[in-house]
Formats: sequence, C-alpha cells, structure tokens
Amino acid sequence: MARITIDNLDIEYQLHGPAGAPAVVLTPGGRFAGNSPGLPELAERLAAGGRRVLLWDRPNCGASDISFDAPTEAQLHARTLLALVRRLDLGPTAVAGGSAGSRMSLVAAAREPALVSHLILWWISGGAISLMQLAAHYCGEHAVQASMGGMAAVAAMPAWAEQLRRNPRNRDLLLAQDPEQFIATMERWAAVYAPSALSPVPGMTPADFARLTMPVLILRSGMSDVFHTRRTSEWVHELIPHSLLREPPWDDQEWNRRMRASIKEGRGLFEGWPALAPAILEFIAARG
Repeated sequence: MARITIDNLDIEYQLHGPAGAPAVVLTPGGRFAGNSPGLPELAERLAAGGRRVLLWDRPNCGASDISFDAPTEAQLHARTLLALVRRLDLGPTAVAGGSAGSRMSLVAAAREPALVSHLILWWISGGAISLMQLAAHYCGEHAVQASMGGMAAVAAMPAWAEQLRRNPRNRDLLLAQDPEQFIATMERWAAVYAPSALSPVPGMTPADFARLTMPVLILRSGMSDVFHTRRTSEWVHELIPHSLLREPPWDDQEWNRRMRASIKEGRGLFEGWPALAPAILEFIAARG
C-alpha cells in the first residue's frame, strides 16, 4: 500500500483498477484495516467491472496514524476521506461502506455532497443495544484505562495492538496525549452514540440526510442482527426518500455467522463482502 499525508496524518491507501475510471471507495467496519479479508477481493471484482477502487486505512485503523482531533471519530474519518479523494484527483466518487464504514460514508456524503457520486450502505449500525455497546467499546473502555493508568495503559490495550504493530509511530502519538484531555474527548465521542428519536445514525441529523441528493442504495439488515438492526436500515431509507432499499446477497444470519467465525476461528467479518460486487456495479451503472 502507498502512504500520503492528509492534515498532518500519514494515511495508508491502495488503488485498484484502471487509472481515470470512475472511482469507488470501500470502507470496512470497526477499526479494521482497509485490506481486511474480503475488501481486496471486492475491490478486484469492482475493478474488473471497470471501476477505479480505493481501499484505505482510516485514522486509528491499520497502518494509518492515530488521531483524536475531531468532534467525533466519524467526522475525523469523513474529513480525511474527502481530502484523500481530492488529493488523489479521483473526481466524484461512489462511497460504499458497511457497519462503521456506512456511518462514515453518510457523514462524508452529507459534508460534501458534490464529491460523492453515489452512496452504497449496508450493515448500518443502530438500535439502543448496538449504540450503547459502541460507546462503551470505542470510548468508555479507553477512558477507564486512561483514568487508571494514563496513556501507557491505553497503549497497552489489545484494541490498539495492530495499529501499533503496523505503525510504530502510533505508540508515541498515543503516549503524547494528555490523559485528562483524552478522557474528555472520549466523553464527547461517547455522547454522540446516545440513541435519538430524531435520527437512526450517530452524528447525522434530519438536515444532514436532506443533503444526500446523490443516488443512494441501502441493503436491508437482517432481522437477527442486533448490531445493525433492520429498523435502522429502513429508517435511513425513510429519511432519504429517493433511496433504493434492496435485499443483500446473503441470508438473514450473515452477521451472526461471521461473528461466530471471527470469535471461534479468527476469520474476517467481511469475508462475504465480495458478493456485493454485482449489486454495486449494477446500481452505479443504472444510476450514473
């Protein structure tokens, strides 16, 4: 993968497919790297369909730099992605993502609609159980460690092991944080996940959804999925009246099956994503 500096952060990225072709950016969930199993395979299928595909490590993910300099993590990611698309001169780009990647994609599209040609979303995180767990996992646990052992304790968390292994500079970036300021940032970031009666997606308001005038494809979440509830995907569709709501290319148990395989066998959560290629290519071609 290549590296580029965006807003003083070193960002890892990789391009697939013919130069100059219409671009698609893929973003995974969690704090997983852009080359996690399933992402390169999906990128190659989209490239074979005539697209220029961008894989990237968001700040705090993979080999990119760690940063807490934003009102929310999704805004940090969205800001960085939009700058990356401009720096790479990709032009209006189809933005596609699942789980945390879908949240970031929504925030990026609302922030700069003219730069997003199409929006493709699946596994949209939502529902009270999901959002409260996200706040605890991404913010609460880190604040507790900082309060008990300072930033050295945060740097020792398994959650940062890959980022520190792939980018040794990240240890210094973590240790340079002031613990009190870090805890305050985690408080602010956690508050964004509070379930709302006005919007299904943290960091998105009804006014933000109204800015999404580009073609939008939403793949409905499974009934069994408590992390990305079906109601969340349907609610996003209702807030974007021109969006298309379609069934995904897998059965209802896809998320649970991937979770079990991840826990028991160390498999990747996104290994089924290459099956999305036909739907993505067809949607972009039909709504070009």
